[in-house]
Amino acid sequence: MGRHSLPDQYGAGGSDPRPRTRRRTVAVATVLVLTVAGGTAAAVQGGLLSFGSSCREEAVRIEVAASPDVAPVLRAAAERAHDENLTSDGRCLDISVTARESYKVRDTLGAGKDPGAQVWVPDSDVWLEQLSADAGATKVARVGNVASSPVGMAMVPAAAKSLGWPQKTYGWLELAGATLRDDSLKLGAADPARSASGLLALTRLSSAAGQVKGGATQAAAMMKSLSQRISDSDGQLVETLPRDSSGTEQGNPKRNQALVVSEQAAFAHNSSAESGDDLDFFYPKDGSPRLDYPYALVDETRLSTDESRAAIRFMTYLRRPEQEQLLTDRGFRTSDDQVSASLVAKAGGRAPQPYAAAAGEPASATALQEALGTWTITVQSARITTVVDASASMSEAVPGTGRSRMDVTRASLLQALATFTQEDEIGLWEFSTELDGDKDYKILVPTDRLGDSTAAGTTQRERLSAAFGGLEPVPGGATGLYDTTLAAYKAATSSYAKGKFNALVVLTDGVNQDPGSISRGALISELEKLSSPARPVPLIVIAVGPDADRAEAEQLAEATGGSGQQVNDPAQIHTVILKAIVAAGAQGGSGG
Repeated sequence: MGRHSLPDQYGAGGSDPRPRTRRRTVAVATVLVLTVAGGTAAAVQGGLLSFGSSCREEAVRIEVAASPDVAPVLRAAAERAHDENLTSDGRCLDISVTARESYKVRDTLGAGKDPGAQVWVPDSDVWLEQLSADAGATKVARVGNVASSPVGMAMVPAAAKSLGWPQKTYGWLELAGATLRDDSLKLGAADPARSASGLLALTRLSSAAGQVKGGATQAAAMMKSLSQRISDSDGQLVETLPRDSSGTEQGNPKRNQALVVSEQAAFAHNSSAESGDDLDFFYPKDGSPRLDYPYALVDETRLSTDESRAAIRFMTYLRRPEQEQLLTDRGFRTSDDQVSASLVAKAGGRAPQPYAAAAGEPASATALQEALGTWTITVQSARITTVVDASASMSEAVPGTGRSRMDVTRASLLQALATFTQEDEIGLWEFSTELDGDKDYKILVPTDRLGDSTAAGTTQRERLSAAFGGLEPVPGGATGLYDTTLAAYKAATSSYAKGKFNALVVLTDGVNQDPGSISRGALISELEKLSSPARPVPLIVIAVGPDADRAEAEQLAEATGGSGQQVNDPAQIHTVILKAIVAAGAQGGSGG
């Protein structure tokens, strides 16, 4: 393959910073495209494609669907190509560029449909990765890259200065954590299911969390908090910034002081005359993932030879210095080796922020999928019934605290409740033995939406808070675990809410003490019969304290695809619930 057959990532003959495996993938895709195109590379290298100014035949029309941020540059380049009578095989190029959200094109292609374009320039290769894993999707072939832009965190000046910008540097986990600790520093992001910048940042956050003790739970809490300030797209996200010069817009809690965005998005905001104060930009010290703007042919087997050659001709045209300058002027990077200081400054970057650090290894397809799966489960509207042991043993003291197991459990449950949104459905049962006639359990608060109002004029959240706070051990009460678990699981599966994360959480500090109850073996058999992969309701059993049986908790939970957890300190219940929910989600704990 000739040196000029196709441009490398940022230009013909340029170095490609991607790992060897990714380069081989690109090379294979390029070979396929060139085979179908009938030797386009050789034609370019050998000068068979006309670069003259005359157009002897009807123009070749190429439709380009491009990410909204890069579409204006491509449109300007297309107009310049028209003015210059750019040709392919002697035929002029008629390039039409339409701004299309990348996730919408992904959805169209994923459904096996024609997006109405021969070329697709999304903002990131992550969309192509998702399609490559879908056998029913319309095929796309990446043949190069247009530009790149690192993803970091932009902040209004007051917020950035409070964190020591630009001298102080942070990792992803530290930056996200700082926004959670400070109620006045609200962090917004675009939905990772619809935004490459959101997904890439989420993946970095998940990766960083995996390196520290308790990081997964911390990341889950951050995701839950972040989900309440999500925008559908990067363009909408920028609109959530304060409109007043102070950067606070007092009295409007919907405004964000910090955003997960690309360098180019910050550049565009700061270049706008209406933007007010410029944003400052943090480049995380553990690496800024890159938007890489791949140039891809759509369903190349259906393209004519003329269309394939014309499409690639336009890509090589984009690598000319004049067109690269168009990209730089709009805040895009065109080289990994030479970073424009003026571009960085306009985006809000400044030394010693590591803006010139080499691009890290792109996240693997598996890492991206896992991060998105974790996000979906963690932030998805949930329907969870919590069943709490109220036997007499819950009055025993937790060593070193001066409080009982029930005291600490109440506090931890109230903490967990605060992590759920108004759309989540939460309920509460308590159990001991013969609490309600011959039943070992009592429904204190039926599972319902937290934001709904009750007949008494309070909300479901307020009702639950009061019920959690009123939990007390039953004097002389034993642990009626088995019958309660079966009854609660039947209720949870029969009231399954489609589209939500459904789960049953059972907390117990002991083993079953009801001799007249169903046996363990019979309970497990019944749980297996009730559970369904199409309507998953994982059972999460939390064994609290030294008298609980973790092995039994795991055995009961695994019958439903759930998990058993052990905590010696009831104060850990909140953390363990989050951990268990994430684990259940990773195993497919949400259904359609």
